[in-house]
Amino acid sequence: MRKLKNSELDRLSVEEFKETKKTPLIIVLDNIRSLNNIGSVFRTSDAFLVEKIYLCGITATPPHKDIHKTALGSTETVDWEYAENTMEVIEKLKEQNVIVAAIEQAENATMLNDFKPQPNQKYALVFGNEVKGVAQNVVSASDVILEIPQFGTKHSLNISVSCGVVVWDLFSKLGARG
Repeated sequence: MRKLKNSELDRLSVEEFKETKKTPLIIVLDNIRSLNNIGSVFRTSDAFLVEKIYLCGITATPPHKDIHKTALGSTETVDWEYAENTMEVIEKLKEQNVIVAAIEQAENATMLNDFKPQPNQKYALVFGNEVKGVAQNVVSASDVILEIPQFGTKHSLNISVSCGVVVWDLFSKLGARG
């Protein structure tokens, strides 16, 4: 076996990405402090054709060299918007009939592997601060809480890893490209 060259990967151009049908997923970053995590979320969002990212609260916005370091240009492909208040974004999305799913460890959470997304339904996935997680008012306002099953000694995953796991899982379950 031989590794493929980048030129053999048949990736979309920026223009083609903008025009292609997106996965019905929106990501909401609730007060993410690490610029590298933000960049990684952009890169994952590009890979799986995420519709949009909302950067909320203290979450930094492009352009920034530390976001660019991990985003590798995906800030130019994935649509994004800054909002100071995460709850206002959640309320707006719910008015648009988007199902809001907080990714958190909480009472009555649904394990990600047990979650069955509804076809033709748009989902907003809320990822929280590296230390405090998703704000309680956002958790309370969410339609569903999704928890990533974990079996080791640690209590959580890095937010960019969590995003990759959840987006891939829902991308696969929704039957998006692949």
